[in-house]
Amino acid sequence: MVRPNIVSPCIKVCAVDGETSLCLGCGRTLKEIGGWTQFDDAGRDAVMDLLPERLDKLRALGKLEDSR
Repeated sequence: MVRPNIVSPCIKVCAVDGETSLCLGCGRTLKEIGGWTQFDDAGRDAVMDLLPERLDKLRALGKLEDSR
């Protein structure tokens, strides 16, 4: 059985910030990253909806460069 492609926010910059526990590349937590392929579409969509705010938080904390 062929599995459909799963949309992922991963940009191959995998480094988790110790203060926020968020990936500096995509904004997910380790638990979210590890379970990504097990989440259903709604679960992945719910996490994806949170990512812009999380990445903004990381930028505000000076953890990311402002790429906007």
